[in-house]
Amino acid sequence: MALPPRIRQWINSDVCIIVLLASARFLLHTLANSQYGFHRDELLTLDNAGHLGWGYVVYPPLTPLLARIELELFGPSLRGFRFFAALSQALLVLITGLAARELGAKRQGQLAAACAVAISGYSLFSGGFLSYSSFDYLWWPLIGYFVIRLLKSDDARWWVAIGVTIGVGMMTKYTMGFFALGIAGGVLLTPARRFLKGLWLWLGVVASVLISLPNFFWQLHHDFISLDFLRSIHARDIQWGWTDHFVPNQFLNNINFVTIPLVFFGLWFVFAVPEGKRYRLLGWMYVIPFVAFFLARGRDYYLAPAYPMLFAAGAFWGEQKVLSLPPQRASILLRRMWITFAIAGLCAASVTMPIAPINSRWWHFANHVNGNFHYEVGWPDLVATLANVRDSLPARDRARLGILAADDGQAGAVNLYGPAYGLPSAISGMNSNWLRGYGQPPPETLITVGFKPEMLVQNFETCELSARITNRYGIDNRSIDGYDEVFICRGLRWPWPEFWRRFRYFG
Repeated sequence: MALPPRIRQWINSDVCIIVLLASARFLLHTLANSQYGFHRDELLTLDNAGHLGWGYVVYPPLTPLLARIELELFGPSLRGFRFFAALSQALLVLITGLAARELGAKRQGQLAAACAVAISGYSLFSGGFLSYSSFDYLWWPLIGYFVIRLLKSDDARWWVAIGVTIGVGMMTKYTMGFFALGIAGGVLLTPARRFLKGLWLWLGVVASVLISLPNFFWQLHHDFISLDFLRSIHARDIQWGWTDHFVPNQFLNNINFVTIPLVFFGLWFVFAVPEGKRYRLLGWMYVIPFVAFFLARGRDYYLAPAYPMLFAAGAFWGEQKVLSLPPQRASILLRRMWITFAIAGLCAASVTMPIAPINSRWWHFANHVNGNFHYEVGWPDLVATLANVRDSLPARDRARLGILAADDGQAGAVNLYGPAYGLPSAISGMNSNWLRGYGQPPPETLITVGFKPEMLVQNFETCELSARITNRYGIDNRSIDGYDEVFICRGLRWPWPEFWRRFRYFG
């Protein structure tokens, strides 16, 4: 049976090829995402998904909401929990290819832009790890695509789509504010300021404000606690050197190094090529956040979502230059580019995706490169150890038993795996856990995990070492390493309300 002409035409189209590439990315993540275990930060999000609200200390409410939907649909499975993260990165590949198409790129340019994102180590990692960064990495390029449509068509109604996406982005991660600053600055610095006289831009502003308003009221009700959190972790990042080397890390961490030419091609196109003057706003949407993050000493990955729109512009301009060459030379250059992209993509995937056999030399090398896989190991073992400690207690101690966890990851692990052992929910002073309190009636006997003995001695009359956290692989999970002692503590030296008031901390 022959296919209808329209379907045959679509199958042979450039868009179909980009859709297939995006689908391959999604399938790749779906197959790989059941490896290892939940990341420490995923356990935090799992825990927050059980306490839905309009805000959290660490982030706005969208990511826990998506996590809750995944839990309802798939249960607490790794593959299901990472479904939206994998989908976001597949959509990112599609959007970047479509952005290049809107700029005028032909098939090779569209595929080059889409592949540049597809082989990015940051994108490959984000597709296998549920985080607000996974979705933040989608909203920036989606806004870039809408801006291209706006500038190409001169249809001011696109400002509503831009405003809505900014609002959704602000409900995902607060760094969207830096991107919004880049858009505002770009409008003032380019002929796009003509839109300031119209209604649609301001409708977009109103839409972004209305969408993010519930989180603003949550922050207002909680004395803008997230500002205290952000100041705390920013000071930590500077102290630990995590904000150093911001500029070189843009090319070492945020993109695949073989795609560096596309970044500079994109900047050259929008700032130096007459044909690209119409799209100069895109350039300022990169430059202004770059400068702002640099001056504020932000982490290098904060700027990662700004690169896909440069890939689109760079792929269009690069394709034009290649196709202007003699056909044989152009064919050789394109063949070499695709081979280079394929090799670089395989290398990036091997160290950023959860595909290496755990505890193999490959796994240890990948963990050394990306610094995250160790956070996905040992959580069930931790909870099993706490359950064994609980079982060793006399019945009178179990009646008013609590588990005091120092870290959000530890608390999240107890709350995820603990019900199977009949353990009580964990209490913690870190981040949003502190807002949830210590329960009523307050516990009298506490199993503590993640605390140094000095802290416990200051606050409890008696504390005895009961166990040490290990895991079956012998891998050091740095959320636990150095804090692996489990104590049984009794006799809190202060009334619970007074202790809890002083117990809040960020991490």
